[in-house]
This record gives sequence, structure tokens and C-alpha cells, in this order.
Amino acid sequence: MTMSSTTDSVTVLTGMYAAEAEYLAAGGPGEASFNVLAPFFALNVELHQADALPYGGTWRGHKGMTQFFLTMGQVWETFDMVEQEFLATGETAVVLTQVRARARATGRELSFPILQTITVKDGQITEVRPFYWDTQAIADACAGSAPTH
Repeated sequence: MTMSSTTDSVTVLTGMYAAEAEYLAAGGPGEASFNVLAPFFALNVELHQADALPYGGTWRGHKGMTQFFLTMGQVWETFDMVEQEFLATGETAVVLTQVRARARATGRELSFPILQTITVKDGQITEVRPFYWDTQAIADACAGSAPTH
């Protein structure tokens, strides 16, 4: 089944988040196959993470996404999307996610929001830009350094 350019972004994102849950339930990075997620991402997808994060930078294509998930798995022991709200649903969707996570290096648990802009074209995600409320708190929890303020 091929998706048309009129495919609703919510349908694509709902499918992707369900596939991500399936991927993580199957063991996630290093265990499960990225193939369950691949159909939701364009071959030239770009994921832009804040540079201050342990997994910061731009991740490109399916290979980049696979590496991103591996890196996330090394950083986080758990990373649960507790609640999601779709705030806008055009070609660029805006999704607010409440996360509860435990850093692998320190065992510290954090709860934080991520606001993502996600561009969907021709039924696939082409760009993801997550915005974090406090990248320093996340970096500190992952590195084990004490808060600076």
C-alpha cells in the first residue's frame, strides 16, 4: 500500500509512535529491527537534536535514525512517553510529549516535556526537530554532574 500526499500527518505519526512502541517492546536498539519504523521515515529524513544533549546533532537517513536509537539506548535505561498531545496537524505537525526517563549512567529519573515539529510529506516523516525545556538538566542527569544553579 502506498500513501498519497494527502495522507493525514496524524495517521502517519500515530502509526510511527505505535511502531516505535513495538520496536522498543521487541528489545529496541541493537535487538529489534529498525524495519518496523523505516516505512514511516523518508530515506532522506533529518532529525535535529539540541547540540547540548548526549545525542545532540543532526541524524540523517535511515542509517542515521538507526544510530540515533542506538545512542538513545546507551544514554537512557528507560524513556517512556507518558502523554502525547497533537497541537497542530498540517504538513508540519506539532506534538507535545511528556517524558519520564531514567539515565543509564547515573540512575537519575527525570520528567520533562518535549515539543517536536515534525514535517510529513507524501506519507513519510522528512524532518523532526525536538525542543526541550531544559537541555542542561538532561545533560547533567546523563553525565552525573551536579546541577550548576
